Parts: sequence; structure tokens; C-alpha cells
Amino acid sequence: MSITISSAFDAGNIRVVGSQGDTIDLEIVKDHMSDFHQWFHFRLAGAGGREVTLRITNCGSSAYPDGWPDYKACVSLDREDWTRIQTTGYADGVLTIRFVPETDLVWVAYFAPYSMERHHDLVSTVAALPGVEYKSLGKSLDGQDIDCLELGEGELTVWLYARQHPGETMAEWWMEGALEKLTDPDDPVARVLRSTCTFHVVPNMNPDGSRRGHLRTNAVGVNLNREWHAPSAEKSPEVLCVRNA
Repeated sequence: MSITISSAFDAGNIRVVGSQGDTIDLEIVKDHMSDFHQWFHFRLAGAGGREVTLRITNCGSSAYPDGWPDYKACVSLDREDWTRIQTTGYADGVLTIRFVPETDLVWVAYFAPYSMERHHDLVSTVAALPGVEYKSLGKSLDGQDIDCLELGEGELTVWLYARQHPGETMAEWWMEGALEKLTDPDDPVARVLRSTCTFHVVPNMNPDGSRRGHLRTNAVGVNLNREWHAPSAEKSPEVLCVRNA
């Protein structure tokens, strides 16, 4: 069976540039209208039980090349549980991932992905809980909602927002845990926090970049973390609507 690699899905990113047997050369695709690149996420099919060598050849020009030494890629059989590929190495600008897939269909990623589908599951689940109010603060350039979950009755206003850089998926995993904690009716710490504070939680500030498989920017290559001084509806509506709120 021939090996195939694809990334045409939510948060996918990779490009095949060459192959020879079970060795495949790949490139990370740059964020749209930007030179930033580091996030990768792809599906590997047809290699179950065979040792494959995946060479990502443009890591030396990525946004943070110092992050590659000692880095280990993530792999999953079911897109729920992710483990590290210990036989990942970096040299001369090339990240080499060498392993034997357990099955004919596996997923490989920079970090454990947090897809927009999981985001919608999170928002809908938390919004249905007692004491939680949902608001859409506005729309992204691709037309996605900037979701905000509000809870608590206290005088202190607290804003929590994550994933201005979409490739930092661990931030939304943290949000999932924070919301689980804050909405727990039996947790004494959460009860004190809700009585003291009113929380406004934006789990994902950059849904367009997240869905497109970007590392750092939104749909038009803008780094949202640098837009708070002068956001605009044309380039950074995500920051504009959150800042206005």
C-alpha cells in the first residue's frame, strides 16, 4: 500500500515536496500573507507496521528555530490521545521524525491540536451550565464568532482570553480546564471566585488562524498580539471586538 499524507482538514498544515520509498520530505506551509510558520498537523495513511522517515525540511527558517532541539513530535491513533515520538531529531534546519505507525492511519502534529470542532463542543457545553451566559462579541474575517462565556456575580471584573496565536493550542486546553474548574458547583475555591469576580472568558481569540492551520496570525497574516494599541475592523476585528467589550 502506498503512503499518503494529507492536511486538508481543520487545523491541518503540511506540504509534500518529495518522497523516496518510506522517506518523505515535507514543508510547513506559511501562514497566509505572512512568513510565520512552525505549526504542522497532518494525517499519515498506509504505513502501518513500516518504519517511515518524515523530514520537515524548512524548520530552520521557522518562527522559533530554537524550539526544535530536543523537541518531540506528537502522534495519535484516534485524535483524542496524543503521545510523543521519541525518535524525533533536529539537525541543519531539518526536523526528522522516524517511527513505525501502529496502524495504517495516524495523525502527527506539532502539539496536541485543539480543533474548532472541539472548541464548539466546549462552548456549547459550558454555555448550557447554570449561571453561565454566552455572548458573541463579533465576527472574525472568515465570519466565525468570537465566543465569550460569562459567569460570576462579583465586583471584580476578570477577562481571560487565549490563543491569539493559534498554534499555541495548549492555551485552549488550559481554558477547558479553567472553565471546568470555575463552573464546578461543589468546588469551594470556584465558589469564592464566582462570588468575588465576574469572569469574561474568550477561549479562542483567533478562530480563523486555528482553522487554517496557522502558527501566529489571523486570516490576513496579522499577529493579533501586536494589535491592541490600534485594532481595526479590516485587519484585526478579533482584537477590536474584545477590546471594545
